[in-house]
Amino acid sequence: MKEIRNNLKKIYESIERFVPHKTLRKNSDPEYYNKEIKQLKSKVRKEYNRRKLGVHCTEKLKQLSKQLLAAKKSAQEAFLKSILSKEGKCWSDFYKYVKRRKENRENIPAIKDCNGRIITDAIEKANTFNSYYSTVFSSEGNFLHIQGENTGGPFTTDIKTIRRRIKATGKNKF
Repeated sequence: MKEIRNNLKKIYESIERFVPHKTLRKNSDPEYYNKEIKQLKSKVRKEYNRRKLGVHCTEKLKQLSKQLLAAKKSAQEAFLKSILSKEGKCWSDFYKYVKRRKENRENIPAIKDCNGRIITDAIEKANTFNSYYSTVFSSEGNFLHIQGENTGGPFTTDIKTIRRRIKATGKNKF
């Protein structure tokens, strides 16, 4: 059994050493990229690498870049028109597109305050979180209040108070 195990181990080691491995990664291009866009993209890359050879190369790079941007824009508009023209037949495609465009940027969902009222405004959410966490980490009644941009009052806080609180926790020394 040991001999069979050692032979298999040698086979696996030789596979790891001599068989090439290709790391597969997801294609980052959107689904509306067509053959024309992919060709323009490769031409732009080539001209980008040649840009130091002279002024004519940089001019060609600018021209190809403008063509690429125009082609991308028109392809995206055509793609969105095709999705939206289905009118409710295939909304899942539209939501998938929105999700891909949004990537990992997540908004803070609607939350409830202590009275059970649903809060959707970003400034109110910040004030709610601020009041909750300040009750956990500080003395009662000494809350910071975040003001919106349209209220006219600036957001101010006392840095000395914050430094004293951090120093009191023993984590950092200022």
